Amino acid sequence: PFHLQRLFRRQAGETPKQYVLRLRLERAAATLVAGRERVLDVALSSGFESHEVFARAFRRRFGRTPSQYRRAALAGATFAERARHAALVARVGPCIRLFRLPLASSERRPAMSASTVVRRELDPQPILFMRGRVSRRELPAALGRCLGAVYAHCQQAGVAIAGVPFCRYPAMGPGLLTFEAGMPVASAVAGDGEIEAGLLQGGPAAVAVHAGAYENLADTYALIERWLAESGLHPGGPPWESYVTDPADYPDPADWRTEVCWPIA
Repeated sequence: PFHLQRLFRRQAGETPKQYVLRLRLERAAATLVAGRERVLDVALSSGFESHEVFARAFRRRFGRTPSQYRRAALAGATFAERARHAALVARVGPCIRLFRLPLASSERRPAMSASTVVRRELDPQPILFMRGRVSRRELPAALGRCLGAVYAHCQQAGVAIAGVPFCRYPAMGPGLLTFEAGMPVASAVAGDGEIEAGLLQGGPAAVAVHAGAYENLADTYALIERWLAESGLHPGGPPWESYVTDPADYPDPADWRTEVCWPIA
């Protein structure tokens, strides 16, 4: 048990107890803003023994009572946006620090399946993100920290998330790369300290879905670059990758899907 806890904390950034409590509270918060259940019913359905225990734990996590959170969070969000937020919290929360997780053994790395590049018109997407500059070897750990921080900020501030986590690359050099990792949000909101507000670029983009382990993502980026060159097109902005599937629901890396978007000039 002690060895498991050490390994778990190393990968997830929290102990199993902290992990379970976080998920219960996050899903309870999403339920509060997406539905009309009584606070007591939300507490009991989230695994808490009483309203008092739930309220204390909720306040420690979110800085306000469940009733205060319900009144203030997701202000101005539509019913559909609230429902999507709740669904994404349940889907993304368990693995928010595990995207780009390297596999322990090279023997388990499946080759990328054939991918097709398509041209797509994208709508501008409001985002919250954190920026970093690291080596490629440091990227998984840095990405886990940044995605975890942005996701936690959205939860605590009551910001409606509107899509899966992403990572954008404004600059990629032979040594260090600059990345911007974050979450799409339902509407434009202000940043807070290291967490910045911005947009994923709209307009024409080359899009491909990468199938397989994250270590092979460079193959998909190369595929898009070749497609752009052969089509007489040029990049019109930094590319980004969105983590369509996650390790929690799809433990086999062969089933992982990552959408890569590269704006066209």
